[in-house]
Amino acid sequence: MSRFSAGLLTEGPIGKKLIAFAIPIFLGNLFQQLYNTADTLIVGRLIGSDALAAVGSSGNLTFLIVGFFNGLSLGAGVVIARHFGAQEREQLNKSIHNTLLLGLMASVLVTAIGLILTPQILTWMGTPAEVMPSSLSYCRTYFAGAVSMVMYNMLAGILQAMGDSRHPLYYLIAASITNVVLDIVFIAVFHWGVFGAAFATVISQMLSAVLAFIRLCQPNPLYHLSFRSLRIEPRILRETLRTGLPAGVQNSVTALANVIVQSNINAFGAIAMAGSGAYSKLEGFAFLPVTCFSMALTTFVSQNIGANELERARKGARFGLFCSMAMAEIVGLIFFVFASPLMAAFNSDPGVIASGVQRARICALFFFLLAVTHCISGVLRGSGHSMVPMVVMLVCWCVIRVSYITIAVQILPRIEVVFWAYPITWILSSAILVVYYKKAHWLPQDLSRGQQTV
Repeated sequence: MSRFSAGLLTEGPIGKKLIAFAIPIFLGNLFQQLYNTADTLIVGRLIGSDALAAVGSSGNLTFLIVGFFNGLSLGAGVVIARHFGAQEREQLNKSIHNTLLLGLMASVLVTAIGLILTPQILTWMGTPAEVMPSSLSYCRTYFAGAVSMVMYNMLAGILQAMGDSRHPLYYLIAASITNVVLDIVFIAVFHWGVFGAAFATVISQMLSAVLAFIRLCQPNPLYHLSFRSLRIEPRILRETLRTGLPAGVQNSVTALANVIVQSNINAFGAIAMAGSGAYSKLEGFAFLPVTCFSMALTTFVSQNIGANELERARKGARFGLFCSMAMAEIVGLIFFVFASPLMAAFNSDPGVIASGVQRARICALFFFLLAVTHCISGVLRGSGHSMVPMVVMLVCWCVIRVSYITIAVQILPRIEVVFWAYPITWILSSAILVVYYKKAHWLPQDLSRGQQTV
């Protein structure tokens, strides 16, 4: 039973438990970001600006399709964490097998949708002709191996829902090292170009998925993996979709809005694309404290609600939010001050550096707002209220962001006008979610008093 109690976030000092759980998630995301950045560095240095533009602009497209299914894995994690916190072994076992089968089905869909729709979406994005072949090669290779990425997210989500954030860290470290080595071999030695970068990513993700699956197959008193037990349980599926569908829709529609934003950046040429793509890799580091606490808070809140530790869930939410805000803003200050040398690491072209620095100077000081939006969203998902962040993000990060760009660029056709779309919509989403978090009743005890949530 030691592995059972070790993963419980319902006992012990809140700060210590939450940080101990969040740190491996942070380090895992750090290594993942490092190997994504290594991709960009190697491509930018060894192939050139056009290839850098192709890899950078493809990020929004891949997340557009993959983000939906990542949302489903969040929903599955909430259900598993709730049963784990309540120590309901039979339901936990069913939830895990339900999630594995859902992941396999999702993998097939991601691969099919990605391979079929990639050319059309790249065209809609206004991808320049000189970048199109590289973008198409990168995206199609990435989606051909999408099963590895979808399944790793599902498998890691199961482990983290049961309080195990250490082993996903180990698997991401192994994947990161593998990815960097293969990048160098495929690009510098075999000269496979952006195809080599995408193929290296697929192989490294497959390694992490296999390692996570092996971990789940080990003997455990809580569940027993069996292919015969892989089935869709209607009740568990409904619970998963109730939380996961809003998160998935939010991810995909937000990514669609970013695709539209990217198409506006593309209109300024390959140099602007390359600079913005390099900046996006750097911005990923600002997301690390945000993502780790957002994910940790979802699991923490869900486990504690399952154990009926409602006041503990509230205190943990407050603690995680403030920690994430502080860390994100520290990263933002570093980016603001050192934007130029950081961008120069990706590409020596003065135009690429200037474009990336311009975006960094506009966005970096607002990174704390990302923490507010994502961490409150994580808390609400953990409590089963994922519709609220979905609606807020769709309105602010999609409708308002796209409307602003559509109107503002017509009035003042400058790229900084596009960049300002991000902090403006971060301010709006943060303000709305803070008001909801403070005023609404999002814990079960609040609902028991007859209150209704939005």
